[in-house]
Amino acid sequence: MELLRLGPVGHEIPAVRRDGVVYDLRPVTDDLAGEFWIDGVDRVRAALAEDALPVLEGADALRIGAPVARPAAVLCIGQNYAAHAAESGSPAPTNPILFFKHPNTIVGPNDPVILPRDATQLDWEVELAVVIGKRASYLSSPEAALAHVAGYTVANDVSERVWQRERGGPQWGKGKSMPTSNPLGPAVIPADEVDPQTLRIWSRVNGDPRQDSSTVDMVFSVAQLVWDLSQYLTLEPGDVINTGTPEGVAMSGRFPYLQVGDRMEVGVDGLGAHDTTIAAS
Repeated sequence: MELLRLGPVGHEIPAVRRDGVVYDLRPVTDDLAGEFWIDGVDRVRAALAEDALPVLEGADALRIGAPVARPAAVLCIGQNYAAHAAESGSPAPTNPILFFKHPNTIVGPNDPVILPRDATQLDWEVELAVVIGKRASYLSSPEAALAHVAGYTVANDVSERVWQRERGGPQWGKGKSMPTSNPLGPAVIPADEVDPQTLRIWSRVNGDPRQDSSTVDMVFSVAQLVWDLSQYLTLEPGDVINTGTPEGVAMSGRFPYLQVGDRMEVGVDGLGAHDTTIAAS
């Protein structure tokens, strides 16, 4: 089952794809936002079982929007693959590194990514993204954490490295929160249909391979991340966690940074892929 938002920016229709057929979710919810994620997956399954959803005609012709609407927070984990930490010039972290992206960075998985004004080192970062389903605060253990996850999708943590490393001090937010810098989607797959630690994760630029790894190589698993974050802040339904990127980014020095016209393809097997192009500001 794939939970989607389809249509023009600001007018997306909530939808679900099952067995290749796309159904309109408006009888169940106005949007895939906030409190929907508490019990929305169960309500959608019940509506499908009761044959209570109309087919969304023309769905294949509609733009794919970000599958999570208006998250209160986008929490990001830095250097969560040891090989990526190494290519960044750092040892693997002993505690999760947390930074934030502005929620308004989120766009659809195939929307253009705008090259920021005066940017010179724009980089890609494919990531497994977690969608929170239940409020999480002071969780007792990592084993309790996955019950608070509604589902998973694919993120691209687009980054401007000069702004990240040279203009932000010890914080990375200046290089992470440019408009359009968090393509997300194409769909949220319910948590009980995904093993988050066995997924191939990959990227290509202009058709050439860049990243190719597996979430098994995460320094901190999804369960560990959700538990750890809950010790310092309260995760709310609809919050998005970008769980880190594997090696193979431009910052490694092995590849050129992104320019106008470059095509990024990023994906997580079983969750879908993005196809975005860098556009001028």
